[in-house]
Amino acid sequence: MSDVKQVAADVTADVVLDAKGLSCPMPLLRTKKEIGKLSSGQVLQVDGTDPGSRNDIPGWCDRAGHQYLGEKEGSGFFSFFIKKG
Repeated sequence: MSDVKQVAADVTADVVLDAKGLSCPMPLLRTKKEIGKLSSGQVLQVDGTDPGSRNDIPGWCDRAGHQYLGEKEGSGFFSFFIKKG
């Protein structure tokens, strides 16, 4: 998919959230809770298997004032990277 934003290779996460195996809306709910624990500028990596998260997480970042840095595909899961606003 060409419209998928790929994360830059040099991005590293401060915290990793394992949301693999969770179905909508749980990955997003867990993401909201986890990002609340971070300081502004820190990066959260969300690992998940729910394909709906590919739309949900970037859209939520826009609404919530966080920067969606992109995603990368792992072995059977996606990793989403969010910089707290």
